[in-house]
Amino acid sequence: MPFASLALFVASWAAYRTPLHGLARSPRPAASLPQGQRHFLHVNDLTGAEVREVLELAKTIKPILGTPDYTPFKQKTLSMVFTKPSTRTRVSFESGFFRLGGHALCLGEEIGIGKREATKDIARVLASMNDVVMARLFAHSDILELAKYSDVPVINGLTDFNHPCQIMADALTIEEVLGSIEGKKVVYVGDGNNIVNSWLELACVVPFDFVCACPKGYEPDAGLLEKVAATGAGTAVLVNDPFEAVADADVVYADVWASMGQKEEAEARAKIFKPYQVNEKLMEATGKAETMFLHCLPAERGKETTDGVMESSQSHVFRQSENRMHAQNALMVFCLGSPRP
Repeated sequence: MPFASLALFVASWAAYRTPLHGLARSPRPAASLPQGQRHFLHVNDLTGAEVREVLELAKTIKPILGTPDYTPFKQKTLSMVFTKPSTRTRVSFESGFFRLGGHALCLGEEIGIGKREATKDIARVLASMNDVVMARLFAHSDILELAKYSDVPVINGLTDFNHPCQIMADALTIEEVLGSIEGKKVVYVGDGNNIVNSWLELACVVPFDFVCACPKGYEPDAGLLEKVAATGAGTAVLVNDPFEAVADADVVYADVWASMGQKEEAEARAKIFKPYQVNEKLMEATGKAETMFLHCLPAERGKETTDGVMESSQSHVFRQSENRMHAQNALMVFCLGSPRP
């Protein structure tokens, strides 16, 4: 190559290369979902009308589940990510998705979300090979980041902050037994945990009365309480006396006193929460023989509730457990924008 041509080539190459080194690369933007698809991270991501739509959809799909006439998830895959162990969450999502024509796969702690691999990287990888992602995690920030970087719907199967799928199943159960959740009094007795936070999220958009009876120092999220008070469709009241709380209740709800990650506190909590046991005496204090008893399970019988209450005619715990599958099926149909039956 002549010297002049070589010099021109070098100059041209330098001019080409310099901007690449000199330009600051902008960060990759967050993902966006296709039109008609949604994430489900909090109950109040839905409007009141959308909560009603999902509940009615669950009631429609439930009796035809597993029939060849309705397979909206045919040729679709669901990835389930677990950092917290589960019985109901895995079985309900996996069975439901399969019975509606799809295939579900389970990813456990070995993927090391946020540790072995960045959460946003996992989000992009899963989204590239699946139609929907469900995650049951400790940190709420992880579910938010999964959704931020996923271009397929992400469904919150539980975090330390909330448990929205459970509350949709609870609302479905109440509607099956009492006709409607609207206007009902739901009383939660125990620790102001992620279950309570999701009940408060529901009260933001659905008109019912929610009461949480808990010891001082174990209250639910203050911001959610304020939000219900300011703009909620329902009401929320915090009390310390469980007997005062359950008067005229339509539903009494219990959960474990020490959640996952709090088991080292279990002995101390057992002493603090002993007056908050949902037993036969507390159920009688509702003044209603038809008051429902609910528990999200697993239950520690003899602690937060008794064998007698769990096995009573007022207990709808196992219908409630099954309804995890039916409520979640409806949520996935809704979030994917799949054809309705």
